Amino acid sequence: MDYETLRHFADSYGLAIMVVLFLALCLWPFRPGAREHNQKAANSIFEGQDDGE
Repeated sequence: MDYETLRHFADSYGLAIMVVLFLALCLWPFRPGAREHNQKAANSIFEGQDDGE
């Protein structure tokens, strides 16, 4: 592969792939069934803390 071939791929398909990947990763937390995983991740920083302080 030469520079021109890679440049053409990046200008056309590369951008489209990055946009699709970005949208998929942005929408991933909102998929059905993800509520339990999201709640567990949100509360994981509080595990092991004492309430007596």
